[in-house]
Amino acid sequence: MHKQVKKPQLGFTLIELIIVVVILGLLAAAAIPRFTNIAADAEDASLEGVAGGFTSAVGIVRGQWELDGRPAGNDANGAGATVTIDDIPVFVDGNRGYPVSAVNASAHDANIDAEDCRSVFSAILQGAPTSTTDFGRIDRDRFYVSTAPGTANNGDPITLCVFYQATTLKNLASPPNGDAYQTVGNNFVYNPRSGNVTVHNNRNN
Repeated sequence: MHKQVKKPQLGFTLIELIIVVVILGLLAAAAIPRFTNIAADAEDASLEGVAGGFTSAVGIVRGQWELDGRPAGNDANGAGATVTIDDIPVFVDGNRGYPVSAVNASAHDANIDAEDCRSVFSAILQGAPTSTTDFGRIDRDRFYVSTAPGTANNGDPITLCVFYQATTLKNLASPPNGDAYQTVGNNFVYNPRSGNVTVHNNRNN
């Protein structure tokens, strides 16, 4: 009777192992850059989502101002005009109807401060992200709010509201000011004269 002899089971050859390692290396080289950009892409998407919601909310406030018969302010600058959104009074520029503060009746588009901007952000956005005007709190709040000087189309000075994504400022030793929003941190800028919102994705931080 013929007896069948079993061949010993062999492992991978050195060449096969090298090929597998090379293939895994190529896959890792292609995948790692995608994974490293996920956080930056998520920050960009989050910022654009909040900026879009803020833009819509500004439009709702101005629409309410129109529905209320365009209430005028107490002076030539339009300060003191008020509309109510979800039982929250919001001060608007009585000449144009865009929100300028939720805490300061004398605010208008040329003299708002960072707290006016922050109060608008919190008042008109439903479920607004946490925000602060204190640079020392950027590790606790999602947005750091400041102002920057601007100029209207007719040359008038105006004050812009700048809403920085706090996580993109963590490497800064001091708060950004002036027109730093154009190059520093992810942010969106609100123009209370025109109601425009502009997003700046600055990935150098």
